[in-house]
Amino acid sequence: MSVQLGMPQPREEAAAALPSVPAARPADAPAGLADRYGRRATDMRLSLTDKCNLRCTYCMPAEGLEWLSKQAVMSAEEIVRIVRIGVNQLGVRELRLTGGEPLVRHDLVEIIAALRRNHPSLPVSMTTNGVGLAKKAAALKAAGLTRINVSLDSLHEETFTQLTRRPFLNQVLAGVDAAWAAGLGPVKLNAVLMRGINDAEAPSLLAWALERGYELRFIEQMPLDADHGWTRRNMITAAEIRDLLSSDFVLGPDPRARDGAPAERFEVRRRAAGSAGASGPLLGTVGIIASVTEPFCSDCRRTRITAEGKIMSCLFSREEFDLLGLLRSGASDEALAKRWQDAMWLKPKAHGMDHVGLDAPDFVQPDRSMSAIGG
Repeated sequence: MSVQLGMPQPREEAAAALPSVPAARPADAPAGLADRYGRRATDMRLSLTDKCNLRCTYCMPAEGLEWLSKQAVMSAEEIVRIVRIGVNQLGVRELRLTGGEPLVRHDLVEIIAALRRNHPSLPVSMTTNGVGLAKKAAALKAAGLTRINVSLDSLHEETFTQLTRRPFLNQVLAGVDAAWAAGLGPVKLNAVLMRGINDAEAPSLLAWALERGYELRFIEQMPLDADHGWTRRNMITAAEIRDLLSSDFVLGPDPRARDGAPAERFEVRRRAAGSAGASGPLLGTVGIIASVTEPFCSDCRRTRITAEGKIMSCLFSREEFDLLGLLRSGASDEALAKRWQDAMWLKPKAHGMDHVGLDAPDFVQPDRSMSAIGG
């Protein structure tokens, strides 16, 4: 089959025969969620739903996707049990609730409260598009949510609507402010730049975030769109993002250790007029997540559970292992922990393969879009 460099290829039908039960890891394998490359997952990303009330062009088709049935999605009790196993038996030290859009779950506050009762000191964050957050931020904080990430790609109504296919910018901005007021800080903002659409906004978006004390992170568009229309040549790279920001700001290295974080952080200072140097005090930081052009797979510490309880060891994995089915069959916590460990042992080196490179001719884009995985 001819493969165009940089263009994700449809998943071959033969890949559907991937094993549903992973091979047992060696008896002398390290404890916890270790893999063959010496990494250990301590950061758990758990999707509460595949549903979303936006239709972002880099994630979902205009008509949306076919949602999972209510019965297929993990219940609150099942979520609490899976998290308990991860924390108590497998060394999970941080939890991020994702979607889809977590706010569409009617029992979200109750789930967070139950997680907090079980794990009083566990950092529990959430990624959201911010629609409806203004009404729930205080309740989420009271239930035990630690902090929040909000997707915000533009501050202009027309551009926001073009990217999300929904006219909800004011709701999102109100949600960001409500999260800050509720104490869900540091409030982090995630922005995906699209060539010719919102890329020119990068400096003004950063200035807006810095003025309000929010932490902005730019994310390279990844080949996880449902339309499979991603190409390397159309994405805005990390190098381009730094160049765009350099018109107004000087970026310097952040002295804090990255410590497995997906974002490379930079200290931000205002650029002196007519000069290549900085002027004035430190304004804050900005992060850039360069999954495509500057991958950080060698220090990846994430394990993912989809809304229907499938283990995904990597965003680009084409292997998924069923945890929820085993749970519903009456399996013990020990059996569930072993299935999880076995699945993570097979974590690929990078980008769903045993070598790095989304440009590689053997790269195959996963069937799932980001909303169906849980970022």
